[in-house]
Order: sequence, then structure tokens, then C-alpha cells
Amino acid sequence: MTLALDGVSLGCGNFGGVGSAPAFFGQGIAEEDARAIMDRAWEAGIRWFDTADAYGGGRSESFIGRWRADRDAGGLRLTTKVFHPMAEGGDRGLAPDRIRRQLEGSLERLGVDRVDLYLAHEPDPDTPLAATVGALEALAAEGLIGAWGLSNFGADDLREALALGRPALVQNAYSLLDRGDEEAVIPLCVEAGVGYVPFGPLSGGWLTGKYRRGEPYPVGSRMTQRPEPYERLVADPVFDGLERLAAEAEERDTTMAALAFAWVLASPGVTGAVCGPNRADQLDPVLEARELELDVADRDRIGGFFA
Repeated sequence: MTLALDGVSLGCGNFGGVGSAPAFFGQGIAEEDARAIMDRAWEAGIRWFDTADAYGGGRSESFIGRWRADRDAGGLRLTTKVFHPMAEGGDRGLAPDRIRRQLEGSLERLGVDRVDLYLAHEPDPDTPLAATVGALEALAAEGLIGAWGLSNFGADDLREALALGRPALVQNAYSLLDRGDEEAVIPLCVEAGVGYVPFGPLSGGWLTGKYRRGEPYPVGSRMTQRPEPYERLVADPVFDGLERLAAEAEERDTTMAALAFAWVLASPGVTGAVCGPNRADQLDPVLEARELELDVADRDRIGGFFA
């Protein structure tokens, strides 16, 4: 089953924290600012919000739930996820009893009796995938979730999941700077009719132009908070590609962020993308990207900047 998305969904991973990192729970985007971001997204027609139980130690889901209760948000669709601990030293994983318990908490924080899409946030080496899929299929049969999917899963695990049940969607990292899924995961999704809706289309801000060769990282940026996932990008070939992307964006009278996001949306097999703004105005390039048209030649040439 392919799950239809509206092209762009609002990523809420930094609401009340910085992703699923317990060290940052209670930090990140404050609730007032999160509300401004959600208002801006809603006004722009974004109807799918993406969160996880562990984002901000539950704060992200709670922020969304309270916003939803205060707004006339009919038609809002929700993705949440399960795997990571919700407190320092807490339990984690995809054991069936934990999945059900965590979903109950998510439903309460979100203020709903059902989520549209429930994702296994990472593979669990301590739980057989068959047990996890069985639990997710049971929740769907009970109507507590509309569909289920996988996040941060590779091709081998996806093949196994397809033999066990019907995942609706895969959500992995994909951008001009992170293209590993082109080899096997995206083709497998296309073959099986599974949606592919990546996160990280701007690669942690690297594709916005905020990081420049030889210059200090901006205060409060991901490279000053959680640099580990992006340290591999501190290299001259990446900075060369960023300079070429900046020139291309200037020639098109747009921004690097809008162009990089449009490149992801134009990619074969991609059925949507998750954006994660830290301020309401950071949605502007995402909205602009929806209007940019890239043909196959454009996409191949721009992709070559980072070959």
C-alpha cells in the first residue's frame, strides 16, 4: 500500500529537545515558537505533522497535542515513531509489549485515539523483526494506527519486512549529501509500492549555506550541538559542491535551501519529504521549493555537484 502524502510534512523533531537525544530534552524549540511554526505550516497548507515519542522526551507530541486542541485543525494527519528511550537510561526497542505501551502514551500526549502512520524508528537487534511487524499489524487491525512503516532501515531489513507484512512507508535520510538509498532502498520501495518520504533533505542545514569553508559554525547550529552525524561533511569536495549549488541558486534567483529541497522532491521514487524548521520563517524556502521545477537533466547536473 502506498500512503499518500501532500509532498511536504512538518518535522517536529526539535520541539522541546534536539531529536531523541536525552541530553537535550527540555531544550530545543520552546512551545511558543513551536506553535508559531505549526501555525505557519498550517496556513501554508501543510497537513501532515511528523514526530516521535522520544522527541524532547515526549514534549514534541505534547506540544502538537495542545496546539491541535486549541486550533480548528480538522484534517491534520500525524506520524509518530517508537524505539528510543524517553528518559536518560530508560528502556528502548521494538518489543511488542513496549510498542503497545509507547503507542498508548503517544495517543494520550497527541490527544487522539488513532495515529495515521506509526514508524519503527530504528532496527532493534534484540527483537526479531517478525515480532515487531506482528505487533504493528495488530495495531493496524485494531484501528489504533492507520498504517505502519520503517525509519532508518536498510534494504535487507525492508525485504524481510515486506515478506512479513505490508509497510506503507520508509523514512530514511536522503539529500544531495546523503544518497545511499539510491542503490537499493528506493528501487525496492518503488517495486513494492511503498512510499519513500525522507527526512534530512537539507542535511542538517549543510545545504542552506550556513556552513562555510574555514569559518566558525553559527552559534546554536547542529554543528555546535550534535555534530557527530555531519562531521563527515567537513571536507573540501563538499564545500566545492556547496559553492556550485550557491551559484546555481543565484542564477535561478532562489536560495540554496529551496533548490536542495526541490532536488529531493524531484527525485525518482520520492513521494514526499519531511522539513524540520527551527523558526517559522525557515518554512519559506520549503514552500518555494514546491514551486520550483527541475527536469531530469537539471536534477542530474545538480546532483553531480556532489559526485
